[in-house]
Amino acid sequence: MADEIIKKQITKEGYDELQNELSERKTSKRSEIAKRIEDAKAQGDLSENSEYDEARAEQAENETRIEELEAILKSVEVVDDSNLTTDKVSLGSKVTLQNTATKQEYTYKLVGESEIDFKKKRISENSPVGRAISNQKKGKTVSVSTPSGIIKYKIIKIEK
Repeated sequence: MADEIIKKQITKEGYDELQNELSERKTSKRSEIAKRIEDAKAQGDLSENSEYDEARAEQAENETRIEELEAILKSVEVVDDSNLTTDKVSLGSKVTLQNTATKQEYTYKLVGESEIDFKKKRISENSPVGRAISNQKKGKTVSVSTPSGIIKYKIIKIEK
């Protein structure tokens, strides 16, 4: 039996964002960097040309990110969120949690590994909190092991 490649799951929103970033980097970002390299070359001596060195470094960084994005997009499976329910937490769910000790509330979206973004309050399904809340229902209290000890969260709300 041949080994099957296990694809990581991703939300449609996350897939679209990665696809848009890839498109942006392949078109306008590449052109912008190429122009900066040409402008720097026109200044003459490249041995002491910091603008040229910076543009080349940015070009290498951009190409590396393009390769990363292409690899990510080939290795993911987009989750059909049209079947997403508010009965239990699943990939794509927006979840409000309450720390049972402090009563502080946090709202996160549960996403695939490649779309984690703490600024947008997106947490991985494979993170300690993500694993604890996956497939759980509203009202359930879960325990999360952290370096500073066990934290208990109550699932307050599940949204699409």
